[in-house]
Amino acid sequence: MKTAELLERRRLFWSELEAYCERFQNRSFRDAMSAEDLSRFASLYRAACTDLAMADQLNLPPATIDYLHKLVARAHGKLYSSSRFPVARWWNYMTVIAPQAIFTDACVKLTCALFFGLFSLAALMGWAEQAFPRFAEQVVGKDEIKNLEQMYGNSLATNNTYFPLAAAKYIRHNTSIGLECFALGPLIIPSLVKLSYNAVTLGARFGYMARPDIRAGDSFFEFVTAHGVFELTAIALSAAAGLRLGLGWLITNGLTRKDSFRKSAEQSLPIALVAVVLFVLAAFIEGFVSPSSLPYALKAAIAIASAATLMFYFCILGFPRPTPSLSNAK
Repeated sequence: MKTAELLERRRLFWSELEAYCERFQNRSFRDAMSAEDLSRFASLYRAACTDLAMADQLNLPPATIDYLHKLVARAHGKLYSSSRFPVARWWNYMTVIAPQAIFTDACVKLTCALFFGLFSLAALMGWAEQAFPRFAEQVVGKDEIKNLEQMYGNSLATNNTYFPLAAAKYIRHNTSIGLECFALGPLIIPSLVKLSYNAVTLGARFGYMARPDIRAGDSFFEFVTAHGVFELTAIALSAAAGLRLGLGWLITNGLTRKDSFRKSAEQSLPIALVAVVLFVLAAFIEGFVSPSSLPYALKAAIAIASAATLMFYFCILGFPRPTPSLSNAK
């Protein structure tokens, strides 16, 4: 009976929760709702759920139980439904928090240096046939080299097969590359090995096709130039996001492994989100622009614009400055 009396005394909190539900009807209140208000609303909702369970167990009057059922359902609908996408919050996250987090992340610096360093070295070795004979064939394989030459043996102007289905295919292909690099991240060493492998094989392909005696080289670079900047950067970022997760359980810095992993997951989120955006952008360019008969100068201009956009995003927007923490921006 004491518990039932205590439950009845909680009507004051039920009234407060009901008042929050009423205020939620006002869009201006929802837009201006502070973190403290939201936390209080959630706390009252959880307490009302507990009260409802106790009321059912203690067989309180049906009117009380019915009231709590309606109140909990109403609060649940207000708390977990949203009538408008938080554009301003996501814009702030993607243009302020994410680039700054990426700019200062050591895993991003490591994977980008490793990937683009090995890519450039392999491309140089694949191009310099006299200094490094048969390097590309040994790295990529003779069959793959033949497939490359056959695939790009004709001008792209004679093969205008760029349709939405092609874009969807490239999105799936690019996403699978990113997921593979990201999934191996927690294993750390396999992630770095896989990233290095992709860098060397891709670089060898680029270097081989850049040789002046390879007739298919022009068509190859006409195809890869426009989307290559976004796609290669996304691969490096995917590996960085996974590596950040792996370091979370390996290096705890005094935290429990669970808390350390949770913190590293929070830090890897902006890296992974930007990688996804870049993969999607690269896929659409690869599906609609790269195989088209547009002038190569225009495709090169898209590549230059893409590189300039990334430099602005990572270096200008990402330059450290006072900003809210990642947890406050959720």
